[in-house]
Amino acid sequence: MHEMVKGGNVGLASLSEDIGSVLMSLSWGSPTGEGDADVSVLLLTGDGKVRSDGDFYFYNNPVAADGSVQLLGKAPTADGSEDRITFDLTAIPAGVEQIVVAASRYESARFSELQDLRLTLADGSGESLLRFSIDDPGEVSALLFGEFYRRGGDWKFRAIGQGYESGLAGVATDFGVDIDDDADVDVEAAPDAESEAESGSEVATEVRTTEAVAAIPAQPPSPAVESVPGGPEATAPTRPARPRTAKKKVTLPKVAKKSLAENDSWRGARLFPASALKSDHERETRATSVLLSVMAQVPEFGRRLTAAFGAPVGRMETFTEVTLPNGESPRRPDGVIRVERAGKLWTALVETKTNGNPLKPDQVQAYADIAARRGYEAVITLSNDVELEGSPLVEVKLDGRRKNKVALWHLSWAEVAHQAQMLIRHEGVGNAAHAWLLQELLHYLQHENSGCHGFQNMGRSWVPVRNAIDAETLCQGDPRAVEVVESWERLVRQVCLRLGGELGEKVLPVQRAKRGTDPASRRAALADRLCAEGRLDAELRIEGTPGVLALCADLRTGKLRTSIEIAAPDQGYPLSWAKRLVRRLAEAPADLHVEAVLEGQAGGPRGTLERLRPEPADILPKNGAQITGFRLSLFRGMGNTRGTAESGFIRSVDESVDRFHAHVVVHLDGGRSTRSRRPVEA
Repeated sequence: MHEMVKGGNVGLASLSEDIGSVLMSLSWGSPTGEGDADVSVLLLTGDGKVRSDGDFYFYNNPVAADGSVQLLGKAPTADGSEDRITFDLTAIPAGVEQIVVAASRYESARFSELQDLRLTLADGSGESLLRFSIDDPGEVSALLFGEFYRRGGDWKFRAIGQGYESGLAGVATDFGVDIDDDADVDVEAAPDAESEAESGSEVATEVRTTEAVAAIPAQPPSPAVESVPGGPEATAPTRPARPRTAKKKVTLPKVAKKSLAENDSWRGARLFPASALKSDHERETRATSVLLSVMAQVPEFGRRLTAAFGAPVGRMETFTEVTLPNGESPRRPDGVIRVERAGKLWTALVETKTNGNPLKPDQVQAYADIAARRGYEAVITLSNDVELEGSPLVEVKLDGRRKNKVALWHLSWAEVAHQAQMLIRHEGVGNAAHAWLLQELLHYLQHENSGCHGFQNMGRSWVPVRNAIDAETLCQGDPRAVEVVESWERLVRQVCLRLGGELGEKVLPVQRAKRGTDPASRRAALADRLCAEGRLDAELRIEGTPGVLALCADLRTGKLRTSIEIAAPDQGYPLSWAKRLVRRLAEAPADLHVEAVLEGQAGGPRGTLERLRPEPADILPKNGAQITGFRLSLFRGMGNTRGTAESGFIRSVDESVDRFHAHVVVHLDGGRSTRSRRPVEA
């Protein structure tokens, strides 16, 4: 992989033959695990300006109509998160000479607070091409990472690393984008259920947002950057549309229409029935066909699932029951995805497993060999398991002598359901028929008989490790403890996907930088901690929440603890803080534990909400110690079984997180169930 330095440039053709579609990742870590930023892309002409405001891609405008730019959102890494962008360089309009990639932070946050800032670029097969690390970004709220530019008909890349004190607004205006800083929102009220039923409308509430491009107060511009236009002219009703205006899209109605069923025993007809499935083969065949057909019919959904795999934006067709020659034993992959773009075909073979069945390495290896021989680009595996960085579900060896490079990608059913939920419940799709198709898909995936319920088994080492912890015989270095840690990470990532899909928020697992960046070393250290303390810990960062949601499974006591720590106000008196907190938690469970966090001390006064409601002063320290915040916690017993039974551990984790968020987090300042920066078409 080519290592870049600030100001350096390199021709992409010298790095790979497969640069038609490339995947860029911008990543960073934070000592606290809470730092984050958003990416943006600008397409520029030869004079360094956008052709129009439509050439500015950011969180409110993530996909180019021609598919040349797609912002894919965030993915967790070992020490933070990364934002991913795909570029189809063959589809970039001829008038565009430069593609600038930037990132920005919010309000008073600065890039100097983050660490390990880096940009990586991979080709269409997933092979890493280059990396650019930024060691000292400075006290800036926006940062230009790099740019593509044309030279002699070829694309080159330049590492920039330049900061902006004026944030996203400064970056946008410097490149000719016309924006506003106001953040008014005009919402058209949803029709009630009865009027909607009478009209027969399939379309839910439409939200027209006039949210600012940078939904943050703009910082004072640096001397080199023009200030953002404002004043009466900027708000005149005759002004042209700004890039902050989101397109109206269709999502599902919040309130279901009144049923015409005679009684509750009647069940509506479904497009994809699941109740008659009897064998694993039937489940795999039906699930593959259902998913691939919806991907082909709903372009937004198909693009979302395949863009990260290097697929171009184009006409997609999907196939099942395909037979491919393979010596004397023809192979039949579960499915095939083909995308046509400008006369060129991108092809991926699909191997599916349901009901918790593991992927078979020899089967996946055979498909990878066939794909390489036939010039296909990828093999996609799909199962209940969640893949972890540094711990692939299957090991496949590819013939390095072949010119064609085959990429191996994995999807979990939880990720598929998450993407469907995000589209039909929060972000919207092109029309009502597409929304209905996605709803039918989601109903199928969530049916108890579909076998597509995601990660639901803690593995063969779970029970022996729990028994060894009870007997105090689990020793450090036991490989079974590492297996349990990996299963725990998979469960936490699935919880993030499920909760994020329900809330319409980014929910990511937090990986503290101090634990190291090498996945194997980090998991070994966590396994040793499990052996010594008998606990599994995780942290979830939910966008818009005033703290990090912590989850602890104590295998010695059999208790699950969900908690969040919120900072004390900057002004006022401790007694006023305590009273205000108790009032905000009026609807929270009575068994919620509240603890004062004291400066320089391990723990402060604590008590249940039931006891503190009549006497909030009981949470204050008697010695006058400084209160820095409050920790709120709920406890419940863990399930004992491995699977999906009512007492199962995985179910108890899901229910604990759901209960804590619904009954505690939403009552805190900043806790909410709708997006704050991204408009929601609901």
